[in-house]
Amino acid sequence: MIEYEGRVFRPPSEAYSLIVQVTIGCSHNKCTFCDMYKEKRFRVRKLEDVKHDFDIARRMYPNVRRIFLADGDALMCRAEHMAEILRYIRQVFPECERVTSYGSPASILVKTQEELNLLHELGLEMIYLGLESGSDEVLRRVNKGETADEIVRAGLMVKQAGMKLSVTCIAGLGSLELSEEHAVQTAAALSRMKPEYIGLLTLLFELETPLMRDWQEGRFYLMNPVEIAQETLVLLEHIDAEGSVFRANHASNYVNLAGTLNRDREAMCQRLRQALEGKIGFRSEAFRAR
Repeated sequence: MIEYEGRVFRPPSEAYSLIVQVTIGCSHNKCTFCDMYKEKRFRVRKLEDVKHDFDIARRMYPNVRRIFLADGDALMCRAEHMAEILRYIRQVFPECERVTSYGSPASILVKTQEELNLLHELGLEMIYLGLESGSDEVLRRVNKGETADEIVRAGLMVKQAGMKLSVTCIAGLGSLELSEEHAVQTAAALSRMKPEYIGLLTLLFELETPLMRDWQEGRFYLMNPVEIAQETLVLLEHIDAEGSVFRANHASNYVNLAGTLNRDREAMCQRLRQALEGKIGFRSEAFRAR
């Protein structure tokens, strides 16, 4: 069997991908809103162990078209380490059409542009990058560990390498106090990167996190569906990311949105206005989940 340590996390679009851990956990693992890798100690897996998992997968699966390199920050391993993994994938899975991974801003910025170019040439097709917010104050409060400028620079390096870029941000992360700043500055950061894909999630508490404790103890206000819709409307009204596929159809979202910017922006804005007018219902809390 392929070894997998801890809970499995992957982007929704990787539901049918072969998932192999290149690293364990997240290299930062200090964001106050996230509970995903708290039980894991970050480390890079030995090359021979990763190759062993690929060998097992080759015997199990006759046709592997997509591979997702886990965990939360596979790109943090040295460029040559990742290059060797990509070379092995080409050797063992010649039919594979796409290799992707999460990439933290730090794991991207620690590499040279030439190293990222090489990883793309060897088959790394797309990076999933968490922006969370374009507001430096929101990023500071949730202990993201980078500024908006640093995250944007990382995203632009990915694009310059020829890879596709998928960026996530989180509605409600700045609470009502910083809602407008969060929306406007997130729109500005996305407009600078113009990623191929934008995913908007909505803040949701399930397992305990520092931010959840702040909410339980009255230090953080969790925005309601109307306030989230208003914030999302501000974000869409300020964004200029021609060609970016925009999705807010995750289980955490109160109103499903899907379209391509800037073409479908007004239609998505109109759907939010209809929700605010009571013509479209918000998703019930009972059906919201990560």
